[in-house]
Amino acid sequence: MIQKSVAGEKEITRAIISEFATQFREYVESDCIIIGAGPSGLMAGRDLTRAGKKVFIVERNNYLGGGFWMGGYLMNKLTIRLPGKRILDELGVPYKAVGEGLLVADGPHACSKLIAAACDAGVKFANLTSFDDLVLRSDNRVAGVVVNWTAVEAMPREITCVDPIGLETKIVIDATGHEAKVVKKLEQRGLIKTKGFGAMWVERSEDLIIEHTGEVHPGLVVTGMATATTYGLPRMGPTFGAMLASGERAAEIVLEKLR
Repeated sequence: MIQKSVAGEKEITRAIISEFATQFREYVESDCIIIGAGPSGLMAGRDLTRAGKKVFIVERNNYLGGGFWMGGYLMNKLTIRLPGKRILDELGVPYKAVGEGLLVADGPHACSKLIAAACDAGVKFANLTSFDDLVLRSDNRVAGVVVNWTAVEAMPREITCVDPIGLETKIVIDATGHEAKVVKKLEQRGLIKTKGFGAMWVERSEDLIIEHTGEVHPGLVVTGMATATTYGLPRMGPTFGAMLASGERAAEIVLEKLR
Protein backbone atom coordinates (compact mmCIF):
# COMPACT_ATOMS: atom_id res chain seq x y z
CA MET A 1 0.00 0.00 0.00
CA ILE A 2 1.38 3.40 -1.00
CA GLN A 3 1.61 5.83 1.90
CA LYS A 4 0.36 9.34 1.23
CA SER A 5 0.90 12.60 3.08
CA VAL A 6 -1.89 14.91 4.12
CA ALA A 7 0.53 17.77 4.71
CA GLY A 8 -0.49 20.91 2.87
CA GLU A 9 0.91 24.40 2.37
CA LYS A 10 0.49 25.57 5.97
CA GLU A 11 2.17 22.48 7.44
CA ILE A 12 5.08 22.79 5.04
CA THR A 13 5.56 26.48 5.83
CA ARG A 14 5.33 25.89 9.58
CA ALA A 15 7.90 23.09 9.37
CA ILE A 16 10.40 25.28 7.51
CA ILE A 17 9.97 28.27 9.84
CA SER A 18 10.05 26.20 13.02
CA GLU A 19 13.11 24.14 12.15
CA PHE A 20 15.06 27.10 10.79
CA ALA A 21 14.32 29.20 13.87
CA THR A 22 15.23 26.35 16.23
CA GLN A 23 18.58 25.78 14.56
CA PHE A 24 19.44 29.48 14.20
CA ARG A 25 18.62 30.13 17.86
CA GLU A 26 20.86 27.24 18.89
CA TYR A 27 23.79 28.50 16.80
CA VAL A 28 23.69 32.09 18.01
CA GLU A 29 26.48 30.77 20.24
CA SER A 30 29.01 28.19 19.05
CA ASP A 31 32.54 26.89 19.47
CA CYS A 32 33.63 28.05 16.03
CA ILE A 33 32.15 30.13 13.23
CA ILE A 34 33.65 29.67 9.78
CA ILE A 35 33.11 32.40 7.21
CA GLY A 36 33.07 30.80 3.78
CA ALA A 37 31.98 27.32 2.68
CA GLY A 38 34.70 26.64 0.13
CA PRO A 39 36.96 23.59 0.38
CA SER A 40 39.06 24.96 3.25
CA GLY A 41 36.03 25.99 5.29
CA LEU A 42 34.22 22.71 4.69
CA MET A 43 37.27 20.64 5.66
CA ALA A 44 37.84 22.66 8.81
CA GLY A 45 34.18 22.39 9.75
CA ARG A 46 34.11 18.66 9.16
CA ASP A 47 37.15 17.97 11.32
CA LEU A 48 36.07 20.29 14.14
CA THR A 49 32.60 18.82 14.31
CA ARG A 50 34.02 15.30 14.25
CA ALA A 51 36.03 16.33 17.31
CA GLY A 52 32.80 17.23 19.11
CA LYS A 53 32.79 20.99 18.52
CA LYS A 54 29.75 23.06 17.65
CA VAL A 55 30.45 24.62 14.25
CA PHE A 56 28.44 27.10 12.19
CA ILE A 57 29.46 28.00 8.62
CA VAL A 58 28.28 31.28 7.13
CA GLU A 59 28.10 31.35 3.32
CA ARG A 60 27.02 34.35 1.23
CA ASN A 61 25.92 32.24 -1.76
CA ASN A 62 22.93 29.92 -2.01
CA TYR A 63 25.31 27.01 -2.70
CA LEU A 64 28.27 25.50 -0.87
CA GLY A 65 31.71 24.66 -2.20
CA GLY A 66 33.13 27.87 -3.65
CA GLY A 67 35.46 27.27 -6.58
CA PHE A 68 35.56 23.56 -5.77
CA TRP A 69 32.37 23.16 -7.85
CA MET A 70 33.84 24.42 -11.10
CA GLY A 71 37.59 23.86 -11.14
CA GLY A 72 39.13 26.36 -13.56
CA TYR A 73 38.04 28.49 -16.51
CA LEU A 74 34.38 27.39 -16.30
CA MET A 75 35.44 23.80 -16.92
CA ASN A 76 34.23 21.53 -14.15
CA LYS A 77 37.40 19.50 -13.76
CA LEU A 78 39.67 20.21 -10.82
CA THR A 79 43.22 19.15 -10.13
CA ILE A 80 44.85 17.86 -6.99
CA ARG A 81 48.61 17.68 -6.61
CA LEU A 82 50.24 15.13 -4.34
CA PRO A 83 50.00 14.58 -1.42
CA GLY A 84 46.33 15.60 -1.73
CA LYS A 85 45.46 12.12 -2.96
CA ARG A 86 45.11 11.04 0.67
CA ILE A 87 42.18 13.42 1.19
CA LEU A 88 40.43 12.38 -2.02
CA ASP A 89 40.72 8.74 -0.93
CA GLU A 90 39.35 9.62 2.50
CA LEU A 91 36.37 11.45 0.98
CA GLY A 92 35.74 8.68 -1.55
CA VAL A 93 36.25 10.95 -4.57
CA PRO A 94 37.05 9.18 -7.86
CA TYR A 95 40.03 10.63 -9.74
CA LYS A 96 42.39 9.99 -12.62
CA ALA A 97 46.16 10.33 -12.68
CA VAL A 98 47.11 12.62 -15.56
CA GLY A 99 50.77 13.28 -14.86
CA GLU A 100 53.50 12.81 -12.31
CA GLY A 101 51.95 13.70 -8.97
CA LEU A 102 48.86 15.24 -10.61
CA LEU A 103 45.27 13.99 -10.33
CA VAL A 104 42.08 15.24 -11.93
CA ALA A 105 38.54 14.83 -10.58
CA ASP A 106 35.03 15.97 -11.44
CA GLY A 107 34.33 19.17 -9.55
CA PRO A 108 30.66 18.47 -8.74
CA HIS A 109 31.44 14.95 -7.55
CA ALA A 110 34.36 16.01 -5.36
CA CYS A 111 32.44 18.98 -3.98
CA SER A 112 29.31 16.97 -3.19
CA LYS A 113 31.41 14.39 -1.34
CA LEU A 114 33.02 17.10 0.78
CA ILE A 115 29.70 18.81 1.50
CA ALA A 116 28.18 15.48 2.51
CA ALA A 117 31.13 14.74 4.79
CA ALA A 118 30.70 18.08 6.56
CA CYS A 119 26.93 17.62 6.87
CA ASP A 120 27.30 14.02 8.08
CA ALA A 121 29.72 15.23 10.76
CA GLY A 122 27.09 17.70 11.99
CA VAL A 123 28.18 21.07 10.60
CA LYS A 124 25.32 23.57 10.31
CA PHE A 125 25.07 26.34 7.71
CA ALA A 126 23.61 29.77 7.12
CA ASN A 127 23.30 30.21 3.35
CA LEU A 128 22.68 33.53 1.61
CA THR A 129 24.18 35.14 4.70
CA SER A 130 26.93 37.74 4.38
CA PHE A 131 29.68 38.56 6.83
CA ASP A 132 29.29 42.21 7.80
CA ASP A 133 31.56 42.85 10.78
CA LEU A 134 33.26 41.36 13.83
CA VAL A 135 32.35 41.24 17.48
CA LEU A 136 35.39 42.48 19.43
CA ARG A 137 35.92 42.59 23.18
CA SER A 138 37.86 45.20 25.17
CA ASP A 139 41.18 43.48 24.44
CA ASN A 140 40.29 43.43 20.71
CA ARG A 141 39.93 39.68 20.79
CA VAL A 142 37.54 38.35 18.15
CA ALA A 143 34.46 37.03 19.95
CA GLY A 144 31.91 36.68 17.16
CA VAL A 145 30.64 37.93 13.82
CA VAL A 146 27.96 40.28 12.55
CA VAL A 147 25.87 38.97 9.66
CA ASN A 148 23.01 40.00 7.40
CA TRP A 149 21.02 38.52 4.53
CA THR A 150 23.03 38.62 1.30
CA ALA A 151 19.98 40.01 -0.51
CA VAL A 152 20.21 43.21 1.55
CA GLU A 153 23.35 44.15 -0.41
CA ALA A 154 21.30 44.33 -3.62
CA MET A 155 18.66 46.68 -2.22
CA PRO A 156 18.63 50.38 -3.16
CA ARG A 157 20.57 52.41 -0.63
CA GLU A 158 17.57 54.46 0.43
CA ILE A 159 15.77 51.36 1.75
CA THR A 160 18.66 49.30 3.10
CA CYS A 161 18.08 50.16 6.74
CA VAL A 162 18.16 46.47 7.69
CA ASP A 163 20.26 46.06 10.79
CA PRO A 164 22.51 42.98 10.95
CA ILE A 165 22.67 40.61 13.90
CA GLY A 166 25.53 39.31 16.02
CA LEU A 167 26.59 35.71 16.62
CA GLU A 168 28.97 34.83 19.44
CA THR A 169 31.68 32.21 19.23
CA LYS A 170 34.96 31.17 20.82
CA ILE A 171 36.97 31.43 17.62
CA VAL A 172 36.42 32.50 13.99
CA ILE A 173 37.98 31.05 10.84
CA ASP A 174 38.39 33.26 7.76
CA ALA A 175 37.83 30.93 4.80
CA THR A 176 36.67 33.65 2.38
CA GLY A 177 39.30 33.00 -0.27
CA HIS A 178 41.24 35.78 -1.99
CA GLU A 179 39.00 38.44 -0.46
CA ALA A 180 40.07 37.61 3.11
CA LYS A 181 36.98 39.52 4.22
CA VAL A 182 37.34 38.87 7.94
CA VAL A 183 41.02 39.79 8.07
CA LYS A 184 40.30 42.89 5.96
CA LYS A 185 37.76 44.02 8.55
CA LEU A 186 40.51 43.98 11.17
CA GLU A 187 42.74 45.86 8.76
CA GLN A 188 40.11 48.61 8.43
CA ARG A 189 40.38 49.08 12.17
CA GLY A 190 44.17 49.24 12.12
CA LEU A 191 44.59 45.95 13.96
CA ILE A 192 46.38 44.03 11.21
CA LYS A 193 48.07 44.68 7.87
CA THR A 194 47.54 42.47 4.83
CA LYS A 195 49.97 42.19 1.92
CA GLY A 196 47.70 40.97 -0.88
CA PHE A 197 48.24 37.73 -2.77
CA GLY A 198 51.06 37.43 -5.27
CA ALA A 199 51.32 36.16 -8.83
CA MET A 200 50.73 32.49 -9.58
CA TRP A 201 53.44 30.01 -8.60
CA VAL A 202 51.76 26.71 -7.85
CA GLU A 203 54.77 24.76 -6.56
CA ARG A 204 55.53 27.37 -3.90
CA SER A 205 52.00 28.46 -3.13
CA GLU A 206 50.61 25.11 -1.96
CA ASP A 207 53.34 24.55 0.61
CA LEU A 208 53.24 28.15 1.81
CA ILE A 209 49.46 28.18 2.21
CA ILE A 210 49.59 25.22 4.58
CA GLU A 211 52.63 26.59 6.38
CA HIS A 212 51.00 29.98 7.06
CA THR A 213 47.58 28.68 8.05
CA GLY A 214 47.07 29.78 11.64
CA GLU A 215 45.94 32.43 14.11
CA VAL A 216 46.55 35.92 12.74
CA HIS A 217 44.87 37.79 15.59
CA PRO A 218 43.51 36.62 18.96
CA GLY A 219 40.36 34.65 18.15
CA LEU A 220 40.84 34.63 14.36
CA VAL A 221 42.39 31.81 12.30
CA VAL A 222 43.03 32.20 8.58
CA THR A 223 42.88 29.33 6.09
CA GLY A 224 42.98 28.69 2.34
CA MET A 225 43.57 31.54 -0.07
CA ALA A 226 42.72 34.08 2.61
CA THR A 227 46.13 33.07 3.95
CA ALA A 228 47.77 34.13 0.68
CA THR A 229 46.10 37.54 0.79
CA THR A 230 47.06 38.04 4.42
CA TYR A 231 50.73 37.17 4.01
CA GLY A 232 51.44 38.07 0.38
CA LEU A 233 51.81 34.48 -0.83
CA PRO A 234 51.59 33.37 -4.47
CA ARG A 235 48.19 32.39 -5.83
CA MET A 236 47.70 28.82 -7.01
CA GLY A 237 44.82 28.75 -9.46
CA PRO A 238 42.49 25.76 -9.96
CA THR A 239 44.36 23.14 -7.92
CA PHE A 240 42.91 22.28 -4.55
CA GLY A 241 45.18 19.99 -2.55
CA ALA A 242 46.47 22.79 -0.34
CA MET A 243 42.96 24.16 0.12
CA LEU A 244 41.84 20.87 1.65
CA ALA A 245 45.02 20.40 3.68
CA SER A 246 44.87 24.01 4.92
CA GLY A 247 41.35 23.37 6.21
CA GLU A 248 42.63 20.34 8.09
CA ARG A 249 45.43 22.41 9.59
CA ALA A 250 43.04 25.18 10.59
CA ALA A 251 40.92 22.65 12.47
CA GLU A 252 43.98 21.34 14.30
CA ILE A 253 44.93 24.87 15.37
CA VAL A 254 41.40 25.70 16.53
CA LEU A 255 41.26 22.51 18.59
CA GLU A 256 44.57 23.46 20.22
CA LYS A 257 43.17 26.91 21.06
CA LEU A 258 39.90 25.52 22.42
CA ARG A 259 41.75 23.20 24.77
